[in-house]
Amino acid sequence: MGTLALAAKITHVPSMYLSELDGPRKGTRQDAIDGHLEIDRRCRALGVDTIVVFDTHWLVNANYHINCAPHFKGLYTSNELPHFISNMGFEFPGNPALGQLLAKICNAHSVETLAHDATTLNPEYGTLVPMRYMNADQHYKVVSVSALCQAHYLNDSARLGWAIRRAIEDEYDGTVAIFASGSLSHRFAQNGLAPEYAFKIWSPFLETLDQEVVRMWQRGDWTAFCAMLPEYAAKGHGEGFMHDTAMLLGALGWSGYDGQAEVVTPYFGASGTGQINAVFPVTPQTGAAIPAAQASSARGYQAVSRL
Repeated sequence: MGTLALAAKITHVPSMYLSELDGPRKGTRQDAIDGHLEIDRRCRALGVDTIVVFDTHWLVNANYHINCAPHFKGLYTSNELPHFISNMGFEFPGNPALGQLLAKICNAHSVETLAHDATTLNPEYGTLVPMRYMNADQHYKVVSVSALCQAHYLNDSARLGWAIRRAIEDEYDGTVAIFASGSLSHRFAQNGLAPEYAFKIWSPFLETLDQEVVRMWQRGDWTAFCAMLPEYAAKGHGEGFMHDTAMLLGALGWSGYDGQAEVVTPYFGASGTGQINAVFPVTPQTGAAIPAAQASSARGYQAVSRL
């Protein structure tokens, strides 16, 4: 019997890396970095041995995928923003046994999932940036889960999250934290306007929407939030279509979740997008009402409104 000890929605903005470097952006994301350090402190206090990251920068077009290689090491340059993250070093251990277990239980819950342990595939920066601040000493093993899901239903992602919890609590011998690594609204500043929006949200509508969502999380208004998630993901330009958030809420019990989010790093703007670090207390869930899985032949993220 394992333990799901901590769950969080976290930022991975590449300006956190810029914030380390000499130049005009130095120190400007220290609040986000400090939030990661606080979440790390809590994970260590809880005895976490492995962090599972739902990574909205890992794009997949079929199935769900788990990167659980034994070890990760390399230099990373973002193909999206190479002027933000260039030649960033990383190294940390993986957890092949947990990755294979997660895939087994997800498939048992009718969510087609593949685990990759014999692979040269490295994690994307939705995993690498948080691990830079939480895992510099390689304290944790790391498993990365694809969460930029191009042709997937949000309710399948919620079911995947619930299956991951079942795998951890029913069959894993250890203590795990899960992170939904992605933004709230994710409408980047239009080309040519990025410097103007370095610390701002793209529009008042998106900022107001995000702020109300954060208040819903703090109130624990999960029935309403889960009902609105598909439309929020679409109209709010949710990063990765908010599959990471569906996975997180699925693991916590979906609309039956009874916790209240704790904001660790207050909501902030980055290149037009809305960001936060928030911890979601893990509460007992024995009969969670996770959405039924869609038929495996169904296609298209645009159909998430059927959640």
